[in-house]
Amino acid sequence: MSSDDQLNLFNAPSSEVSAHTDSVSRELIPTDANVPIPAGTYANLEALTDHCRQCHRCELGSHRTQVVIERGNPQASLMIVGEGPGQQEDEQGLPFVGKSGQLLDKILASVQLDCHRDVYICNVVKCRPPNNRVPSTTEMNACKPYLLEQIRLVDPKVILLAGATAVKGVIGDKRGITKIRGQWMQWEGRLCMPIFHPAYLLRHPSREKGKPKWLMWQDIQAVREKLDHLQAIGETAES
Repeated sequence: MSSDDQLNLFNAPSSEVSAHTDSVSRELIPTDANVPIPAGTYANLEALTDHCRQCHRCELGSHRTQVVIERGNPQASLMIVGEGPGQQEDEQGLPFVGKSGQLLDKILASVQLDCHRDVYICNVVKCRPPNNRVPSTTEMNACKPYLLEQIRLVDPKVILLAGATAVKGVIGDKRGITKIRGQWMQWEGRLCMPIFHPAYLLRHPSREKGKPKWLMWQDIQAVREKLDHLQAIGETAES
C-alpha cells in the first residue's frame, strides 16, 4: 500500500477502510506466502486461476513455463490430487498428461470413470519443482491455500491422494504410502483415500497378486463402489 493510500484511509469511513484493506490484501495474495487465503476468498475457479497464473508465493514461480492448475470436470464427485507438475505438465499447463497421466486415465477407464466427465484433477503445488524433485514443505504450504479453495469450490464427495507427497500435503499424514494406501480416511468432513501415484506403478509394472498394480486395481474398484453407493444415497434422499 502506498503512503498516499495509507493517508487517505484516515479520512474514510471504517467500512471503506475495511473494504480497501481487504482489496489490497487480496491483490497481494500471489506475491507473498505470508498473505493468508481465507476460505471463501474466491467466488469461482476462474478467479482462483487468475491469481495462480500471477503467483510467486514461493520460488517455484521463477522456474515454471506454465502454471498447472486443473483438468477435468469442476462438478465431478471425484477429485484426484497429485504431487506436482512434471516436464510435460509444465509445457502443456495441464496436470497428469505425461506417461503417469496416461496410465491414470486407463485406471479410471477400467471402472468406467471418464477423465473428462467424472473426475477433477489437480496437484499439491501448481508449478514444476526443478528436476522433478519433491516439493519442499515451504512450497507446499505456500500453495496449499489455493488447493483448499479448489476443494471447497469443486466440493467433491471423494478425494484420492496420489502418492505420499499428496497425503502429506493435504492431510498431514507422513506415513509411507505402502502402509496407508487403500484406506478410507475422514478429513474435513470428506472421504479420502491414499493411492499409489501412477509414476510408482510405472516403476513396478508387475500385475501379480499383492504387487502395486494389483493393489491399485483393488483400490480403484473400491472407489467405484463408494461413488455408486454415495450416488444411490443421494438419489434416495431426493426422491
